[in-house]
This record gives sequence, C-alpha cells and structure tokens, in this order.
Amino acid sequence: MSLKGILSGTGVAIITPFKKDETIDFDALGRVIDFIINNGVNYVVSLGTTGETPVLDFEEKKDILQYTFEKVNNRVPVVVGVGGNNTKSIINEINALPIDKAVAVLSASPNYNKPTQEGIYLHYKNIAEASSKPIILYNVPGRTGRNMSASTVVKLAHETPNIKGIKEATDNMQQCMEILRDRPQDFLVVSGDDALSCGQIALGMDGVISVAANCFPKQFSTMVGLAMQNKFEEATAIHYKLLKGYDYLFIENNPAGAKAFLYELGLIENILRLPLTPATATLQLQIKDFFKTL
Repeated sequence: MSLKGILSGTGVAIITPFKKDETIDFDALGRVIDFIINNGVNYVVSLGTTGETPVLDFEEKKDILQYTFEKVNNRVPVVVGVGGNNTKSIINEINALPIDKAVAVLSASPNYNKPTQEGIYLHYKNIAEASSKPIILYNVPGRTGRNMSASTVVKLAHETPNIKGIKEATDNMQQCMEILRDRPQDFLVVSGDDALSCGQIALGMDGVISVAANCFPKQFSTMVGLAMQNKFEEATAIHYKLLKGYDYLFIENNPAGAKAFLYELGLIENILRLPLTPATATLQLQIKDFFKTL
C-alpha cells in the first residue's frame, strides 16, 4: 500500500491539552481536532512528540488514541506516533496500543544513545517486520543527537517492504534532495520543518507534518495546497506572512509555542507537564500581536 495518495498535503502533529491539575483535557482535545479538520488539514498525527508523549504513561496514550479515533470519525486519516530509543519496547508498544484504525505508525529515530547507521537501519528493520501497520521514519537530528543519513533512508525504503515513508526534519537540503532522487516511486517523503516546508515541496516532497497547523490551520493548509499545485507565487506570499509565527512556535520549546497560540484562541488551558514549561509572558504577548496580522 502506498501512503502517497493517503497522506499527501498537511498533516498535524497534534498537541495534548491538559487541565489545570495536569490531567488530560479531552473536551479541549475535541475542540482542537474539530478546529484543525474544519480548517482544511489532510490528516492527524496523534501521540507525536508535540503531544508531549515523553510525559504520558501507557494508559493515557491508549485513552488519547481511542478518543482521537472516535472524534475524528473517519473525517481524515490518523497516524500514530510510537518512538523511543529501546527497539524492543517500541515493538511491544505498537503491538499493545489500539492502532487498528490508524493508517501508519510514525517512529522517531532513537534519541540520546546515538546508534551507528547500521544500528538505526536494524532498529527500523525490526520495528517494520513486527508492525501490523506501515512505518514512517522520522529523522529529527536536532532532538535525537544523531542524523539518519540519506543512504540509510534509501536502503530502508528499498529493502524493507513495510517502511513506506519518512518525515524529514533536517535542514540539510542536499540530504533531502538525495532522498527524493533515490527513493522508490511510491515512497512518501514529507517535511518535518514548518519554515522549510514550502521550499521542500518545491523540491518534490509530498507535504508536511506540521506543528504550525495546530495554530493557524487554514492559512498553513492553504499555503501547502497551493505549493502542491505548483502555485508558488501564491504559496510563498502566505508563507512569508507566517514566517514570524514559526519562530514563535519553537523559540522557547515545543509545544509551549503551539499551546500559547491555542490558548489565545480559547481552545485549551495553557498547561504543560514538567520538564516543559508554558510560554513566558513576553512570548505570549508576541503571539497575541502576531494573531492581529492574520
């Protein structure tokens, strides 16, 4: 099964709202899901790192997934994030989570323990062979401490049938171009960097899994849609209006910026779990002013 026809365009790595007592706010999660779908996103990524998964326990992850599938109600596809740096634990979690209604699993490259390229290759090969769902690689060296090379991605794409795509979040454009040049024809390649997504679509990427589309989904999805149609003059006009907003999303931590935006919209409480903290008063004011430009 090719994911290119299912997951092209704008995907959203959705946040996890919390109440003031730090329990999961399912009503707020429902509001966010409706907000992004009603404003044109093409699919939802649940339990990505933007959803603060490192501070969620297994039962919470299961509850979030079940609620998300019910709330989305087949309006758009759902991808499930399952990652970490323990290969066996990831396989166990994929097999234990209720992912029957998911179209794919997005799994970030191992963080902190810095495996070799052979270790990364074998990590994903084992996960793909054990998973009932297609695997989307996720290369985010700024967070993991280790880049997954273009040659490793291409090797996995050609040799491992259940690996069907990659979310590429490096700013190394030559690496991106090598993947696009050498990938199998039906291999999904999406951007993992909001600020680079318009240019990467111009190079041939199939869309983006976005943080920004939590916050201004209509504008961002419109920009991506125009870029996918090769209407780059119109797409870049929107892109440059959003450029400062991308900075605000990540200047302190992710998802503090996204939650600050959604708080301004009245959709969620501005609560994160430690070690992450909410946006500072200065950033909150900058975000409030930025909204006026939209």
